[in-house]
Amino acid sequence: MPYMLLILEEPGQRATRSEAQGREVYDRMLRYAADLKRRGVLQAVESLSSAGPESARVQVRASDPRVVDGPFAEAKEMVGGFFVVDVPTRDEAVALALECPAAAWATVEVRSLGPCFT
Repeated sequence: MPYMLLILEEPGQRATRSEAQGREVYDRMLRYAADLKRRGVLQAVESLSSAGPESARVQVRASDPRVVDGPFAEAKEMVGGFFVVDVPTRDEAVALALECPAAAWATVEVRSLGPCFT
């Protein structure tokens, strides 16, 4: 069953790291992704840039479109990236999330993939 491991970070957290620290953290995440791939459970992985001026939030309510440009000062967290893994059980997905280096500085949310009507 596919699960998404969402990396939820505090906005601005990345800015507290030096470039060398940021690269070290990113390298740890790349090694984690390579290990998941080697184990045959990785389906997709991406890192997302910070929610800066190039980002936007889009809503359409009653045919009225609304676009809010970033950064989003009111955000309590941002999605920093994700892994999509395919494992038989939720417990196995949680175990993979516990191995994720980002769990040391962010929240790793485990969600099963499925239709939005259930």
